[in-house]
Amino acid sequence: MMLSVIIIAKNEAGNMRDCIKSVAWADEIIVVDAGSEDDTADIARSMGAKVYVHAEWPGFGPQKNRALGYATGEWVLSVDADERVTDELRREMERVLKNPDADGYYCPRLSQFCGRFIHHSGWYPDYVLRLFRRNAGRFSDSLVHEIVLIEGKTARLQNPLLHYSYLTKDDVERKVEQYSSAAAKQMHEAGRHSGLFVAFLKGGWAFFRTYLLRLGMLDGLAGLNIAVMNARTTYLKYRKLEMLNRIS
Repeated sequence: MMLSVIIIAKNEAGNMRDCIKSVAWADEIIVVDAGSEDDTADIARSMGAKVYVHAEWPGFGPQKNRALGYATGEWVLSVDADERVTDELRREMERVLKNPDADGYYCPRLSQFCGRFIHHSGWYPDYVLRLFRRNAGRFSDSLVHEIVLIEGKTARLQNPLLHYSYLTKDDVERKVEQYSSAAAKQMHEAGRHSGLFVAFLKGGWAFFRTYLLRLGMLDGLAGLNIAVMNARTTYLKYRKLEMLNRIS
């Protein structure tokens, strides 16, 4: 049963080699590159991936649907460049694909934050639907935090997908800006409104939910930093929305 792996990327030369190595067992690997300024595309080609360049950026959901459009396998596995499929997860996927009992499968995702894998803070098990029948699923058109929309039955896998998203403080700052800007644009297009009080309220709630309700305190200093990061991202999202409303 043919499996296609799809990956979207931009300036992921540091991640691309290890990412593709972790899925090299698949029948087909497709990389959609958003106009990288580094060696992302060349590395992917050298490792046998089919590379398609789309420099204009439509958002995460639409870009993943582009990648999905190039897939030819009956089944599709979507991974990000900063994710890795472990040997245990590979074996579980291979076993499932021999006798599938669902049209889509959720993987638990274990994420690293500045050198530490996080088991609380709302980060784990963080089930994400990544393995699905090509003709049964597509990605939402969300600019950020896209999901797979599946028609049919879903099930859960047991072994985690590893996620190396926030390796350094620079990664944290870059993603805070990236995600808050994309989310503000998405809310603006949906007709949402905001103000300073709303931004403070939402940011404070994000900290409280992450650190206390989702037990971020059990992750030590990393949990505190994640709670602060979530608060800042949420605050900035609503302040940027306020600015977009003012200029529109």
